[in-house]
Amino acid sequence: MVRSLAVILVPVLVVTVIATRNLDAPPVETVDWQPVLTRARAEATFPVLAPANLPANWRARTVSWVKVGDADAGGTVSPRNQWQLGFLNPEGIYVAIAQGDSAQPEFVEEKTRSGLPDGQSTVAGQRWDRRVSADERTRSLVIRTPAVVSIVVGDTSYEGLEAYASTLQTG
Repeated sequence: MVRSLAVILVPVLVVTVIATRNLDAPPVETVDWQPVLTRARAEATFPVLAPANLPANWRARTVSWVKVGDADAGGTVSPRNQWQLGFLNPEGIYVAIAQGDSAQPEFVEEKTRSGLPDGQSTVAGQRWDRRVSADERTRSLVIRTPAVVSIVVGDTSYEGLEAYASTLQTG
């Protein structure tokens, strides 16, 4: 009986392993964000934030620096200078910093997925407003100064966003 069970179980396990491995999945494409950061910091009218000392298993996925009047990735003329840098964390969750030098409400609405107020967090002595999307999937931390609106956003916990925000530096 044990031998019969092994004869049936071994092929089932082999088929399961083969079927659950996605051999056709393309590798995660990463971007070299350092040159764009250098340009943004040279041209921006605000202090540009970027993470320092992230573990090597955080993979940069998106980076952009768009000056006011230039076309953004969607081809729309940007009403503000804006910086964005996004990473996949080790769990494959996208986390990003977005900054814009115009406090127009639509910038916050767009970046937070129309997030609703959800309290506050304190990171490195600074108070950030929490926002959560209507489906409660996306959380954001937003801080405003006279020069810039900074938004940390991701489909993760506030604690995860706070940890990422604590790595952000201006240079």
